[in-house]
Amino acid sequence: MEQIISAIKALWQEWAGTEAKEVTILPQSGSDRIYYRVTGPDNKTVIATYNEHLKENQTFISFSKALQSKGCPVCNVLKVNVAGNIYLQEDFGDVSLLNLLEKHGYTDYIYGLFQQSLRELAHLQIIGGSAINYDDCLTTHEFGKQAIMSDLLYFKYYFLDTLKYPYDKQALLNDFEALSTYLTHTGNKHFMFRDFQSRNIMVKDDKVHFIDYQGGMRGALQYDVASLLWQARAELPDDWKNSLLTYYIDEAGKYLSHPLDAALFTAQYNGYVLIRLLQVLGAYGFRGFFQRKAQFLTSIPLALRNLKWFTDNRRMGISVPEFDRCLEFCTSAEIMARFEPLKADENTPLVVQIHSFSFRKGIPADSSGNGGGFVFDCRGILNPGRIEEFKTQTGRDKAVKDFLEQRTNMPDFLNSVFDMVDISVTDYIKRGFGSLQVNFGCTGGQHRSVYAADALARHLRNKFGVRIELKHIEQEAKNWINLTYKVE
Repeated sequence: MEQIISAIKALWQEWAGTEAKEVTILPQSGSDRIYYRVTGPDNKTVIATYNEHLKENQTFISFSKALQSKGCPVCNVLKVNVAGNIYLQEDFGDVSLLNLLEKHGYTDYIYGLFQQSLRELAHLQIIGGSAINYDDCLTTHEFGKQAIMSDLLYFKYYFLDTLKYPYDKQALLNDFEALSTYLTHTGNKHFMFRDFQSRNIMVKDDKVHFIDYQGGMRGALQYDVASLLWQARAELPDDWKNSLLTYYIDEAGKYLSHPLDAALFTAQYNGYVLIRLLQVLGAYGFRGFFQRKAQFLTSIPLALRNLKWFTDNRRMGISVPEFDRCLEFCTSAEIMARFEPLKADENTPLVVQIHSFSFRKGIPADSSGNGGGFVFDCRGILNPGRIEEFKTQTGRDKAVKDFLEQRTNMPDFLNSVFDMVDISVTDYIKRGFGSLQVNFGCTGGQHRSVYAADALARHLRNKFGVRIELKHIEQEAKNWINLTYKVE
């Protein structure tokens, strides 16, 4: 990481002619790209992106220049290093449309931001798309039949097949063929953002700005609208979805030689809604089941509820009987229950005691008298305490957390911990047990164990709503910081 930061500082120096005051790593998303915020001496900031996928970088830069030339609200790429794996881009801040939606709820202000996003989307797709060189696309040039089939198979392999449902494989492939053919026959194909969701819409000074469009290609207008309005995390009300779709149809028509046929557009839009919902489920399955990233599994219930509402209320205008049977199974109460975590309530007696400790002082005693529980040894994780700048810090300091998240196997370690502890928590809630103890030990009880204990407390609180008693034994003894408290 030090080499990356040094290269970022050198690139800033080339661009700004001054030394960077600070380079801070930003939370990593689902991709392999790593983002940093660079602050100059005048507190001006830019975003530095580090990505070894050079073709992806080239695509993003090409698309940014093209879309900017047509007045689209995308970032300005400021400087690219010689190797092509680091570039500086305009900083739109940390506040996304999703952040604002979660903060303010379904208010007129938020509705106005969604309208602004759709208005700018129509301009980006049609006017901005006219400047795009589709030879620069990262994968295929067009979201056509092959790409639609790919999304359907992505859902099949990474989600449907994990459910062990005995469907007719050939009949399902025939339905996929029919649906992909139907959706390919659309009259309006322009630039398709591909991942147009509220998390990729940044809001600064009440203006929307778009990021992460490097996966774009030529495609149907409907796909991006479906991506935004049916995003699981957003859970937009049905009346918002309908009125915002009507608003988009009117706005897009202003850029076309002929107004859109609203009925035809909506019929095909429903098909793209389904494709998008399935692609998201496939992504959650791949990230959760195969890459074992637990946070993606927690999003599956939302996505399934979204899919169930769609299958109960919308029609695509094409018969796909075996596909319909598979979707009915995916949204059944049995499958929903499989992914919905059991939630504690005010009558749940279970309290999970989570401790961090030093192996030099011994494993914490079990005050409940029940015995059992878990003891996890964090000493197999690279120790931040061996680095001079971290010696006086703890697993709660940002620099240490960044080190553990980005330079060690701590995320994989915790995914395995979550898998094991979740089984016991679920069982204990069902059986009315009152106590479970989980201990994390490392050499000094200062860095790795503190970070891991905090992470498990956060995970159990978010997933199960269970009561937590969190205690960092060594830190409390040293009186560095008050770290004994309950997480309700």
